[in-house]
Amino acid sequence: MADHTITPERASLHGNFDASRAPFLTIDPGDRVTMSTLEAGWRRDAPSGDTDDAPPFVPRDPKTDGGHALCGPIAIRGAQPGMTLAVGIEEVVPGTWGATPVGGWDSPFNRRLRLTDVPGLTMRWTVDAAAGICRDQFGHEVPTHPFLGVMGMPPASAAPVPTSPPRAQGGNLDCQELTAGSTLYLPIAVEGGLFSAGDGHAAQSDGEICGTAIECPMDRVTLRFDVLTDMPLTTPRARTPTHWLTFGFNEDLDEAVWAAMDDMLSLMGERLGLDRQRALGLASMVVDLRVTQMVNGVKGAHAMISHETVARLAGGRAAD
Repeated sequence: MADHTITPERASLHGNFDASRAPFLTIDPGDRVTMSTLEAGWRRDAPSGDTDDAPPFVPRDPKTDGGHALCGPIAIRGAQPGMTLAVGIEEVVPGTWGATPVGGWDSPFNRRLRLTDVPGLTMRWTVDAAAGICRDQFGHEVPTHPFLGVMGMPPASAAPVPTSPPRAQGGNLDCQELTAGSTLYLPIAVEGGLFSAGDGHAAQSDGEICGTAIECPMDRVTLRFDVLTDMPLTTPRARTPTHWLTFGFNEDLDEAVWAAMDDMLSLMGERLGLDRQRALGLASMVVDLRVTQMVNGVKGAHAMISHETVARLAGGRAAD
């Protein structure tokens, strides 16, 4: 096992997922990578006023850098299509500032909430990672809950794809459960995987309903990578210290929910030896459904079942 470092520099930064992009770093399974990241909008420095006025990182290529500022790609030796990448999230330390742009632009959610034709506002946050507190210019305080909004790999398509919508290989999941101590499992579509990450959030609730979270750079994120041959997936899953998660994505939130539940029934079958009918019956009592995010064009939902429940249903056997 080896340790590697990535910092935001021209060679490591990009704003789309592209199967033809050469890896910035190639590692072995079991290796760790510690990265620092820019804020999602490519900013190093905090905005100074009530609008989003901090200059972004330059230079940028409009063809490749239009999305979230991602670091990578990371190729994992031996990773092949059909295998699963396990990304163990070991440490997540946010930077000292964050920003939340609110209203003032045309979007489905701003139209629905009547906040399109208003001056844009940026809530400017001071982030105290040691104290676990974020404080904005109005005196509001919220606890920190840092995680990366974007973790993913390119699909097998020949053309580059944008960072914003979540998809089978991950991407802009915006799931607040993916913090330190959790593991994200992603189906691999291209040789090496070509994993990239960014979009630091100091805090976000389920839904990310204003379109942004406390968007921040990350001082330090440590990820451990493993390649699994015995866990075939077609969509992301995650394991937190307390729960298993399954995900669904669709422009229609109902369809996203049913996709998350479909994979949850598969997971319950794998873990508990249940047929889908009994799994569905139990799910009404033991599975929680949540809206991951509503604002990325493709909406996200996730289903959760606790390890305690799995162990109880398994007759006391360990959840693993």
